[in-house]
Amino acid sequence: MNKTNMNFFWSRGLCIAAIAVMPFVSFAQKPNWQNLDLKADSTFGISTEKAYNELLKGKKSVPVVVAVLDGGVDINHEDLKAIIWVNKKEKAGNGKDDDKNGYIDDVNGWNFLGSAKGSINNETLELTRLVRRDNAKFANADATSVKPSELPAFEAYQKNKAELETELAEAKTGLERFTAIKNAIDAVVKKIGKDNPTVADFQAFKPGNDMEANIQRIMVSELKDSSYEEFYNSQIVAGYDHFKSQVDYNLNLDYDPRPIVGDNPNDSKERFYGNNDVAGPDARHGSHVAGIIAAVRTNNLGIQGVADNVVIMGVRTTPNGDERDKDVANSIRYAVNNGAKVINMSFGKGYSWDKAVVDEAVKYAVSKDVLLVHAAGNDNKDLEVEANYPNPDYLSGGVASSWLTVGASDYKNDGTIKANFSNYGKTKVDVFAPGVNINSTVPGSKYEKLNGTSMAAPVVAGLAALIRSYYPKLSAVQVKDIIMKSVVKVNQSVEIKDEAGSSKTLPFADLCVSGGIVNAYDALKLAAEYKK
Repeated sequence: MNKTNMNFFWSRGLCIAAIAVMPFVSFAQKPNWQNLDLKADSTFGISTEKAYNELLKGKKSVPVVVAVLDGGVDINHEDLKAIIWVNKKEKAGNGKDDDKNGYIDDVNGWNFLGSAKGSINNETLELTRLVRRDNAKFANADATSVKPSELPAFEAYQKNKAELETELAEAKTGLERFTAIKNAIDAVVKKIGKDNPTVADFQAFKPGNDMEANIQRIMVSELKDSSYEEFYNSQIVAGYDHFKSQVDYNLNLDYDPRPIVGDNPNDSKERFYGNNDVAGPDARHGSHVAGIIAAVRTNNLGIQGVADNVVIMGVRTTPNGDERDKDVANSIRYAVNNGAKVINMSFGKGYSWDKAVVDEAVKYAVSKDVLLVHAAGNDNKDLEVEANYPNPDYLSGGVASSWLTVGASDYKNDGTIKANFSNYGKTKVDVFAPGVNINSTVPGSKYEKLNGTSMAAPVVAGLAALIRSYYPKLSAVQVKDIIMKSVVKVNQSVEIKDEAGSSKTLPFADLCVSGGIVNAYDALKLAAEYKK
């Protein structure tokens, strides 16, 4: 599950006794910082605005379809509705498959997580599904009772089961601690007597014990840079919900929502299932991704996306849990078959049920000249040694040629340039892009700042679409090459801390293949040379 990193200090389950020193992080980035220029704005964005001002004025472009494989897209958002893909071969609402593509009424995309009965919201992790699958065979077995040919599978089962038990225990601890934190803040706010108290309200509060004093100090500090509502929802409620979802759904062996879909989840070759609800029950993450790519730049509303002539196709692939390989493969194929030239995949997981079926779909996308952009993940792990799926490495050998894996960067050109949550890998991550405190679209025509490689990937997908829009003769492989060669190199060393608190220092050049941050201005200059 590669979900948005919402200032993930809370993902480790902090103790209530340590609330006075919890690392609530304040941000000072400029608005639209991901599109700003390092030299002109002292902010390590990708120079999008500079490119529009100096390179693209008066130039013609063609529309490019970008598929957002995600949890759903709000097609009615004020800053997105004008750029939502419409399947002109399909007649809305007639209950027929007019274009004969196997998907009825797929006017704006498709949802592989639903049926006429509704749509999946919460799901288990792939780890949970693997343990559940293997329980039937190995639950009462030991190393002496299994066949020699099944010993590797049994050992994998034991390892997975132990990992699941560890993660579930940590989630339960985290839920207990965040329940206590949330209750403590709620109690103080109740005493203050206001639903949305200000810094002054907390300063005037008379604490009755040490806990209330700790809460007061934290809130006075944090509300200097955000409202109470923003802080409470993005940090406290998000932390509580994260652990509650893990306990109730993600790591729960008894939870299985898949009957809602009505397919055979074990049949990876099954293609035609789902419904046409591209928003689904939770379109927050996917809408945010879509806005980063292509929120309308000329309507004086909200934000400005990277690309100015893009059509967003919503393909609902990921629940609040781990995506299934079958759904990923079908989503890729759907996007390709319906004209997408760039596919954004802001999701990922540490285990894979059927990597082969995803590989087949990736190979199909590559053969159709489609660029796939994937988020590296938010676990601060080295992908040289930690598995992350999907990935461009085929089981049969070889690597997808038109695939980009993206890490997340911060805005300062110093030792903090690598976002502290971002995965990295000298040969496994291709480039970095802004992914901290990115403001973008969320359901209800609202806007929200989120963190994650989930935000960095659509910056790159938007850049890829921008290049393909203004230089449509370039192939997906050429666009990848341009993006890789035009990065702004980072000559910094960064400190990387692990969960145990130990740290190491690495040159940024060792964190990814390109050694830099993507740059729209330099990429478009290079694209013009390719054209010649």
